[in-house]
Formats: sequence, structure tokens, C-alpha cells
Amino acid sequence: MVEAATGPCPAPAPGHPPGSWREQLEEWARQLLALFLQHSWVLAATVGPRVQGPGELSWLERAVSALDGTGLTGAERMDAAVLLVGHVRGITQQAHAAGGPTGDPEAQLGAILGDLAQSHGESYPALTAAFASAVESDGRDQAWEFGLQRILDGLAALIDRRAASPQP
Repeated sequence: MVEAATGPCPAPAPGHPPGSWREQLEEWARQLLALFLQHSWVLAATVGPRVQGPGELSWLERAVSALDGTGLTGAERMDAAVLLVGHVRGITQQAHAAGGPTGDPEAQLGAILGDLAQSHGESYPALTAAFASAVESDGRDQAWEFGLQRILDGLAALIDRRAASPQP
């Protein structure tokens, strides 16, 4: 069932070069998010060590191969893919808990925190200020984008550090 739902990782559009490692991973993560939002049951079916089929393996292959030539070890490239999958899974689980692919967990959390801030804000001043800032910036989908970009920034910092001091 997982194989039927996931299928092979979509290939880059014909005639379009794959782009930088960052562009490839960003697109890959967005495609994986769309897949998990469409097939929420895949989240539960793909937890833990298990035999993976060729379609599922092609997703992992695409992410790991995007980091070829970056100076990261094979283990680090695999860990980077797993880190991204974790972010995608977490965001997807929150979206489904908020009512499915069209649910807005950040808006729901904002409503809950808004009530708490009004009644107990003096006990949680940092959280109250952070919440107010998120409301002012229309924080919708910030967790997804913020997390994705920070993960990619962290990988970029590691790749740059490796380039500056190559290993023997």
C-alpha cells in the first residue's frame, strides 16, 4: 500500500537542470509534504525500521544524492535526509490533527495561546510577547517554512565549514 501511495519520487521536469543541493532538497521536501498531506495514513505505515520498497527508496535516494559533492559523508547525507523527513512528518501530523490537509494548526494554536495569554500572560511574559509577534506577522505556515529554511541553513553552514577545511 505504501508503494502504491508514494510511488517513485517525481523526477525533475524535463529540460530543467536539477539546481543546487539546496534547491533540490527544498523541492523534495515540498513534494514529500504534499504526499503526506494527501495520504495521512502513510505517516503511521512508515514508522520504524522496516523493509522499504523501490518507490520509497527512490525518495531517500533523491535526497541523499542531492548532497553529492558537498563534502558531507554518506552518513551525514543520510542523516540530513532523515532530519528533513522528520520536519515534514511533524508538520504533516500537526496539519492532520488540525483537521486535515486544509487544517491550520498554527491558527488553532494561536487561538488557544491567545486565550491563555489573556488570562495568564503575566506568568508567561516571553511566550505572550512571542505570540503577539506571531499574530502581528500573520504567522500562518511559519513553522513549516521557518523549520525548512533553518535545516537547510544548518546544512549550508556545515558544507561551507567542510569546504574551508577539507578532510584528508
